[in-house]
Amino acid sequence: MTTLIYPTQKVAAFVADLARRHGVSYAPNSNDAFADLVTTLSDDVVVTDATQDLIVALKRAKVIDGKSMVTLLGNHLDERKNVQPVR
Repeated sequence: MTTLIYPTQKVAAFVADLARRHGVSYAPNSNDAFADLVTTLSDDVVVTDATQDLIVALKRAKVIDGKSMVTLLGNHLDERKNVQPVR
């Protein structure tokens, strides 16, 4: 597992490049289908984007750890909302 310096800008490009370098792509699995079903049954709507999906794929492929996943997801969402991300 690689120790990363987490970007706070251009997170999507960083994630895409990291996935490309490690040959990782997102493929939904049975856990994703279950999560979608639970979300639907709770009358909630959760829509992920390609970057969020790639971050999950990087975690599943053990390219990043859980802390890295949470940090990258947070920075990505903060950047999308134009909020100053936590370092």
